[in-house]
Amino acid sequence: MGWKTDKPLYSLTDEAQNTAATKVWEGESLGGISEDNNRLPTPVVWLLAATIVTAFLVTFPLWGQRPTAEIYAEYVQMMDSPAVEAIADDAKKMEYLVANVKDTSLKGYQERHPLTMDDLRMIKDQVIELQRQGVDLAEYTIIGPHVQLANFEGNWKEDGTRERKQPWWDKGYTIDIFYVAYFCIAVLIVIKRLPHFSWQPDHSIAH
Repeated sequence: MGWKTDKPLYSLTDEAQNTAATKVWEGESLGGISEDNNRLPTPVVWLLAATIVTAFLVTFPLWGQRPTAEIYAEYVQMMDSPAVEAIADDAKKMEYLVANVKDTSLKGYQERHPLTMDDLRMIKDQVIELQRQGVDLAEYTIIGPHVQLANFEGNWKEDGTRERKQPWWDKGYTIDIFYVAYFCIAVLIVIKRLPHFSWQPDHSIAH
């Protein structure tokens, strides 16, 4: 299992291991299937790269976005209005709230983090109390039935406190990038531990 790292994009295996691998490759019947040692087609490599980049662009900033009290504040403001109280069914009440939100900039977040009237009732008093205190609701995260100060620490604000908003670049992308990197590195290691594609089995050994 010798390793050679001087040319990692050519091979990660020393000559002795490559020789042993070629003998196994030629000596195994593989169920009667003749497997060649062709390189991964370049279009497939570019397709994989395009798929990864496209996945990030399409989901931005959906992946990992945490729901904040700010996106439900208008729901809380409307939920006790006569128009909502006149609706008997909770599901219909929620549909009314969703349809009558005036701040269109929050609609995307509300669609990504839907909730029921029961959920809204649990956080209602907490959101109202935060509004009474005059704090920035975007710094408070909804965690189940609780509204809690987010655990982020950003830039210093004028009042001497730290900004507690989720950074635009940390919507889950950081860990996602690591997973993609792990996958690509693992695939590269597997491929480069095989004999180089310049060697091709001749399938001449009789079984």
